[in-house]
Amino acid sequence: MFDKDTVYIVGDAQSSSNNPITQQFSAFFIGLVVDTSNHKIVEASCSSTIQLTSDFTRSLFVGHSILDLDKVGDEIRYRYFGSSQKTLIAAFKDAHKKYKQAIAFREKQLNPTE
Repeated sequence: MFDKDTVYIVGDAQSSSNNPITQQFSAFFIGLVVDTSNHKIVEASCSSTIQLTSDFTRSLFVGHSILDLDKVGDEIRYRYFGSSQKTLIAAFKDAHKKYKQAIAFREKQLNPTE
C-alpha cells in the first residue's frame, strides 16, 4: 500500500488530564506516513475519541512537508479549535524530531563510512 520511500512516524504528547483522549489512551498520538523523497506527509491519523477528529486532523497534515514546523503549526492554530490544539502541535513537533532521526539513520545505512 505504501511506497518503499515512505516511513511511519509516531509523535506523542501529553494532553490535559480532563481531556477524553487522555482518559481513553493516557496520551495523545499522531501517526504519519512520510515520503522520504520529498518529505511530504502522505497519510495521517491520531488517537481521538471521535472519528471526525481523526478525519479532520488528517486534512491538516496530508500534503504538507513534515519539515515545515511553522506552516503546519499555523495551519493547526488557524483551523483546529479542539481542546487538544496545543497537544496536537506538540505531537507534531515530536514526530518532526523523530523523522529527522529516521532520515539520519537511513542516510547512515545507505552511506556507511569506512
